Order: sequence, then structure tokens, then C-alpha cells
Amino acid sequence: MDIINELGKVTTEESAKTVFRKSMDDTQLNRILKITHPDVLKRIANAIVLCNPEYIFVNTGSNEDKAFIRNLALEKKEEAPLAMHGHTIHFDLAQEQGRIVDRTYYIANPEDHISTLANRMDRPTALEQVRSNMVDIMKDKTMIIGFYMRGPVGAPVSNPALEITSSAYVSHSAELLYRNAYAAFNEEVEKLGHFFTNVHSEGLNRPEDLPDARVFMDREFRTTFSWKCTYAGNTLLLKKGNHRFAVDKAVYENNGNELSEHMFITGIQGPGGRTTWFAGAAPSGCGKTTTAMAGNVFIGDDLAQMWIADDGSIRSINPECGIFGIVEDVNLDGDPMLMEVLRKPGHEVIWSNVLIDDQKVPHWVGNNEPHPDKGINFQGEWHKGKTDANGKPVPMSHPNSRCTMASTSLKNYSSEAENPEGALTRVITYSGRDSDTMPPVWVAQTSDAGVVIGACIVSAATATEVGASGVKRAPWANAPFIPGALGDYMDAQFKFFGNPKIKETYKPVMAGLNYFLTDKARGGDSNKLIGEKRDVKVWLSWLERYAYNEIGHLSTPIGNLPRYEDLKILFKEIISKDYSKELYIKQFSLYLDNIIKRIELQQNAYSKEEGIPQKLFDILAEQKQGLAALKEKQGSIVSPDVF
Repeated sequence: MDIINELGKVTTEESAKTVFRKSMDDTQLNRILKITHPDVLKRIANAIVLCNPEYIFVNTGSNEDKAFIRNLALEKKEEAPLAMHGHTIHFDLAQEQGRIVDRTYYIANPEDHISTLANRMDRPTALEQVRSNMVDIMKDKTMIIGFYMRGPVGAPVSNPALEITSSAYVSHSAELLYRNAYAAFNEEVEKLGHFFTNVHSEGLNRPEDLPDARVFMDREFRTTFSWKCTYAGNTLLLKKGNHRFAVDKAVYENNGNELSEHMFITGIQGPGGRTTWFAGAAPSGCGKTTTAMAGNVFIGDDLAQMWIADDGSIRSINPECGIFGIVEDVNLDGDPMLMEVLRKPGHEVIWSNVLIDDQKVPHWVGNNEPHPDKGINFQGEWHKGKTDANGKPVPMSHPNSRCTMASTSLKNYSSEAENPEGALTRVITYSGRDSDTMPPVWVAQTSDAGVVIGACIVSAATATEVGASGVKRAPWANAPFIPGALGDYMDAQFKFFGNPKIKETYKPVMAGLNYFLTDKARGGDSNKLIGEKRDVKVWLSWLERYAYNEIGHLSTPIGNLPRYEDLKILFKEIISKDYSKELYIKQFSLYLDNIIKRIELQQNAYSKEEGIPQKLFDILAEQKQGLAALKEKQGSIVSPDVF
């Protein structure tokens, strides 16, 4: 049972056109009739019948249409203008400052396997929820219909998607973050054989309605529904909702040949001016955008579609062409290119949930700038020293405050981003928020061991998920977006990176990164991080040279580590910084008890999952055995000099 068809009852192309003639003016009717794919037309017509908007706007992606959407966002007060031309502020409800994971569900049939890390709802119950909440939800509202490509037009793993919403803010965000493909939509749907559908309405946008907000994802019919919410992670489901459908497509339809990952894509310049492309996974709030910006050129900061090309290389594209980035701790020292966009005129930026002062200038925690004593933020009027009902200080800006912008605003954005052949990807990295265990960088000795690094990411919970806390496992930094069984997804990872179609010269370096080691965890007495944000450029540069066998390494039971002599040169060459042997020893000593405990955590957790490939357990057992033998000889803390 396809819920949107069940509720809309539009089953033929002709009946869809009848709906359009009844509900659209001549201008919009002419626009929609340029879309000729019957399945696309039926889906749009069913959304119209379900939501019953007062007016319908078909967005062709023209400059005039973009201006209409921006102006509508201001008229509806979903956004407000700021002092800098092209900058606006959007505030979500105070209680909706991140993904509402507790109210997010996969619509499932009884036989469907759903990730143990996700919520499921049976199809008949979901039907009634959509019926009771979405029927007539756009009455007195304008429905905006957008046609997008998640990836460059012409790329073999791009995904066409419909965005149907009553929120001008959501539509405005989509125009910055995705490629409007109105003109190419028919051809791309025909060629690729599928498309995604997203239906959203903010409803009355009242705090009392938020407990009834829901995000539903129907994997079988690749359709998302969301209502009574405004935070982009819950509403612009063209983003993470459709990422889930892309994961499904990779795992269950193109297993071993395609991946859909929660990864940045960035290019590091190596000797001779070459550019080496990296793709890297990190959970939200764990430095992914910072790492993307550390590249000499970049393609994306959040998502990557990957496939094995005919030449035996791994290729990557970014389904997005914009950034929806966390701004907390973004400052001139660590993020100069991003700050140039945020603080200098000439760019379009949607801010969300930051502090706005009386001069209509945005401020946020960690920007290293003078802060005002009062202003308006995500919970209303704010003043220095303000506390909530529990006496807890209210921050100037929310930890999950965001900026939305087109990637073309950034000087280091690469034209390769629009190449349908993708970027030839030589290095894959995995990182989390790990304060006490792993070194800053280490390399897997085989592709299977590289998959295990991704499977074993551990991260502190961040502000991107409402109500989340503590330290948790974050497999591949993609776990919240894996709809099916983790075992199926892991199997697809082993098959992809172990695919014999990958030529030996193109086999990727697979590495772990960790920027979050603390002084306390390495014998000190403070929670201050060891190292600086800019050090990431060195770790990436070391991996770039490793990919071409131009640099040595130390072999250990967890993988290969850098040598001090090489890092000392790179620190000076890349960021003009002296790098002491003392700091090297502190960062790269193996704290064996911590690592062994981490391995046991993963062994225990994965043993409770069904269908996990045996390879994972074999590799973890081999690493644990090697670490135990090392501990017997060298003690529980082992200096890299031992190797």
C-alpha cells in the first residue's frame, strides 16, 4: 500500500492533469505540464489532493522563481532580513533545535528488516497518522514544488528528487543546497529509472504541536512525510531522508559497486601540484566541515555518493552543492574561508538559531569576536547571564546553530564538483569524537581492516540530535541513516572496498582520524585538546603522501602510524609549526588498555546484531590478540619508538 496514493486516489496521468487544472493558474499549469513522466505527475497530484493548498507554485529554478521564494519566506516571517545584504535569520522552535530522532520512523511491513538503531512503524498505523495530520495541512498556504538532482546531472549515481513543501524557508534552503533540475528532470528520471518524493508542511508552527511532529520514511515507495516541524534536518528531507533511500539503493540494488556515505569530499595538494581526493566520514558535530575546508579545494562537507568506474578507480560525487554547517566554534583562526563568506558582503546566507543583536548582526559561541550583552536568539530575548527555569545558563547561540550557503560562495570550491564522472578518490578516512583512546591518525593494513575502522567509530553525542547524551557507537558515522540491517550494510562495505574491479594502483588508503584527544587522557590534568584545529592539514598531507608510497610508517597491531621525522617536516612545511618529539610521543603512544576495551565494546555490541559478517569479528580478535601480546612485552602504554 502506497500511502500517498491511498490518500490521494490519483492513479492515472489524466486524473493527475485534472487535479492540476482545478488547482493551478495558467502559469503554473503550463510549468507542470512540461513535466511528462506519468509517475512524477501522479505523485505531485496526490500530494496536492492530500495537503489541499490555497496556491501552488512550480519552481523552475529561474532567478525570478528564486526571488519569489526568498520574498515569500520574508512575508511569512519564516526568515527575517539581517544587516548584510543577502543574509537572513530563521529561528526554529526552542524545543526543536535538532533532529527529532524519537519521532522519526521508517514505515515498515512485517517482513522488513529495519536497523536496530532506528524506530519502525507498521504501514496501516502510518497511514492513519499521515491521514490525521496531513489532510488539508496546507489549507490557506502556498505549496512549492521543486525538482532537484542529488548530484550532478548525468552522473550514474545521482538521484532525482521532488521537494513539495509549504515552507518557503525549506524551499529557499533547497535552492542553496541542491541542483534545481526542472529542465532535465524528465530525462534523468527516465534514464535512472527512479526518483524520490518529499512532502512536508510546518502546519501552524506552534510549540504545543511539536509533540505531534513526525518524520516518516517509506523505503518501499521512496517517499518521506514530515509535519509540524521546521528544523531543516527534520523538514528538508531531500537531505538526510533521501540519503537513507540512497543507502538502500546502494546496499540492496547495487551491492558491491556503489556506496552512499555520510562523508566530506576534499582535495589535498601534494608534491608537484597534484590534487588527491579524500572522502571522509565523521558524525555531525565532529569536525567534518572543518576537515572539508582544510583541503586546498573541496567538493562537499557532508554526503558522498561513490561508485567503481570502468577504469577501476573509486569515484565520488556530492549529492549537494551547498553547506548546512554548524557555526559554533567557527572562527577566523580555524575557518578563514568560511568566515570570509559569513562576515563579508556578496554572499547569500541563511542563519539559524544564532544570536541577532540590535544592529541585525549575527553572533555565535566560539567565533572569537566581541559579543553583545543582549539580543534575540532561538528562545527569544537574551541577555548576558540569562538562565533557564532550572537555573542553567542559556547560551548566546544554540550549539546546533547553522549557516546555509551555496558552495560556490567559498573560494576553494572545486569545479570538479559538477563533473558527472566524479572525483577519483584515493583516501578514505573515518573519525569520531574520541577523547582518550586512538591516536590522531592511523592507516588500515588491508581494505577489510579499513572497513572495520569505519564500523568501530565511537563518538560523544552532539547537539544535532534532540535528547541524545553520553558516548555512543557511530558506525561509519552513517548509522542514523542506515534503514536496513547493519549486517547488510557492513557486507556491502566489505564487498565494495574488496571488489576485484578496483585496480591495484587505485586501491584507497583507509585511515582513522581523531582530533579530540585530551591532555588528561595522556597524563595531563586538563581537558584541553592535544594539538590545534589546523593540525588536521598535516594529518591529511601525511595520508596524501602515504597514498603514493612516498612516506614511511610504523607497523602496529591497530595499523600503520606516522614516523616522527616525517611529521616534523610536514608540520613545518604545511602549517609553519614546530612539532616536538614530546608531543609526538604523547599523541601516538598506544594506551593498550583503552584500545582493548574499545575492541571489546565493539565485539559485544556487534555480537547482539544478526547477520554481521564474520570478517569483523576475525579482524577485531586478531587486533586484540596482537595488543595483548604487545602489552605482555612492553606494558600498558607503548611509545611509538618501540615500533
